[in-house]
Amino acid sequence: MDKKTTSRDGTPLVYSVTGRGPVVILVSGAMSTGGTLAPLAERLADHCTAVVYDRRGRGRSGDTAPYAVEREVEDLAALLDAVGGDAALFGVSSGGALALEASASGLPFTRTAVYEVPYADHLPGGAEREAAYKRDLGRALGAGRRGDAVELFLRLTGLGEEMIQRARQSPMWPGMEAVAPSLAYDDAVMGDGLLPRARLASVAVPLLVVAGGASPEWMRQAGRDIADAAPRGEYRVLEGQTHMVEPEVLGPVLAGFFAG
Repeated sequence: MDKKTTSRDGTPLVYSVTGRGPVVILVSGAMSTGGTLAPLAERLADHCTAVVYDRRGRGRSGDTAPYAVEREVEDLAALLDAVGGDAALFGVSSGGALALEASASGLPFTRTAVYEVPYADHLPGGAEREAAYKRDLGRALGAGRRGDAVELFLRLTGLGEEMIQRARQSPMWPGMEAVAPSLAYDDAVMGDGLLPRARLASVAVPLLVVAGGASPEWMRQAGRDIADAAPRGEYRVLEGQTHMVEPEVLGPVLAGFFAG
């Protein structure tokens, strides 16, 4: 991460650029930094100029209170200006929700793609689960219990209790606690956790929605719904892939969409 720009509210954002061809900005999901998407950026580099960045509140980027989803949209506007004003956008998981919001807000991205934005409409009890997570996450972070906040997120993703306790004992845990406050940012980006159909109707650019064939059916159905709700949405399934998609599988699909 060797470059820096500044968002509208003065928050410094660090990013890096690799490859050649049409520019695409990659947006990471919860508990992730720009480095998380570096392997995907490398897969795109022969066909696209891939930009990865640390979202506010994590990695080497700064943070400015109070948080609002609009500030993260402004972050993307600043990055778009920094790379020349002509770029596409990709987001994974809750980062995909941010990408959709940025596109719906009218930022002039040329194309948008997302991978498995976890809207819970088709998950049994999904609305109740999302509401409970929002409540419990707010309480944990409000009390300064960062470890508990991370546990809540890991549990939300389906990680078992034994694996969560192992994670607590691992060398990676302090780093996870360090970015725990940003979980509230991703939660805000996801709204009530359900598909924002009216907002998606404002995504005017071509939209590619991708899901993994080995992911749960509710996740795949969410992808179909996103594509259906957007005026120019297209839905694709990558057979054998899960939420932890392999860059060598996803990369060529995105390259074809962005550079085709």
